[in-house]
Amino acid sequence: MYALVDCNNFYASCERVFQPQLNGKPIVILSNNDGCIISRSDEAKALGIPMGAPEFKVRDELKQKNITVFSSNYALYGDLSSRVMAILGQFTPNIEVYSIDEAFLNFDGMTIPDYQQYGLEMKKRTMKWLSIPVSVGFAPTKALAKVANKIARKFPKETKGSYVIDTEEKRIKGLKWTKIEDVWGIGFRLNKKMKAQNIHTAYDFTLPHNEAFIKKEMGVVGNRLRLELLGQSVLELEEPKDRKNIAITRSFDGNITTFDEMKERVSTFATVCAEKLRKQNSCCYGVILYLRKDKYKVDKPKYNFYKMETLPFASNSSMTISALAVKMLKEIFEEGEIYKKAGVIVTQIIPQDQKQFHLFEEENPKHQKIMEVIDAFHKKTGERKIRLGNQDLQRTWKMKQNLLSPKYTTDIQDIFKVNCH
Repeated sequence: MYALVDCNNFYASCERVFQPQLNGKPIVILSNNDGCIISRSDEAKALGIPMGAPEFKVRDELKQKNITVFSSNYALYGDLSSRVMAILGQFTPNIEVYSIDEAFLNFDGMTIPDYQQYGLEMKKRTMKWLSIPVSVGFAPTKALAKVANKIARKFPKETKGSYVIDTEEKRIKGLKWTKIEDVWGIGFRLNKKMKAQNIHTAYDFTLPHNEAFIKKEMGVVGNRLRLELLGQSVLELEEPKDRKNIAITRSFDGNITTFDEMKERVSTFATVCAEKLRKQNSCCYGVILYLRKDKYKVDKPKYNFYKMETLPFASNSSMTISALAVKMLKEIFEEGEIYKKAGVIVTQIIPQDQKQFHLFEEENPKHQKIMEVIDAFHKKTGERKIRLGNQDLQRTWKMKQNLLSPKYTTDIQDIFKVNCH
């Protein structure tokens, strides 16, 4: 048996943990640089605030309806997510963290007399310990657990937030209730194709006469999904894997027009990429530089620019990767043009212990020792105080976050204060 545990309106719930006066009141969360709405509380949804709406377009409406707006506080969300997952790990050792607010749990080999009651215990513990509400769906397969979770979330009075698909009758009823666009893995384009084929629900998706069409459009992935919805488990919990690409990209809060200013940003992005490589004990061969001009202020239709180069040896040194990124920047940067976004992506990643050494061209061995000292210092202090010479010591990510809440659990300066009288 599998369970999918999903945190309800996770970002909004995180903001309410330390601001309980907002319980029952409408909240929305904005994306990076306070761009679009990416999370809404149930109260904000009821007021008709659309998901993905640009903030400047609904600014007046948000004020009129007295909706509280927050910038994204990923440090807080990430920390609370790890605490939720730690609690769920107390219910079974078999857990797959699927996203920041979702996890699959597997109970094979365990004896659970009442799954719905077990789900209610998960809800109770996450609520009592963290004040984070969750919904829990149980089913024999991961895809059906997704369906069960949606039912638990949609009908809180009837299910109390925990629902189990454990009979054929419940499975068919749940599939007939689930719209095809809500099925796990059916995106916007597939949804249009499915409806053109007269597939409107998850139940339609499982009918035998649609098997050939699904195989043609979705291949083996569609076939697996269909089997899962039919109750045949073919997807197991996935083990955490090292990432194949690491990307650090950011939109700027203002315009960047000079090479020196852009060089500082690119070097910083490359340094963070190298840091992430070392954290997962990997090295990379490929480095990609990405620049985006202000598309509203260019004469030509092209405003995105990419350049990739391959290192002669695998590396995770900040100095090596930054130097290559800056070299590429010199080749594609146009002085005086207005740039709004940039990024560095490292690819062709291999485990550090599989690195091959070369006879004639190799990285300076002192780099590794220097990186170890820098990483140890940053781990001890929690701040990136040691940087390359072309980085700005005073500068951080500089995202536009005018409505940012405190980092209550990750920054000692923002720790929650209680006045005792």
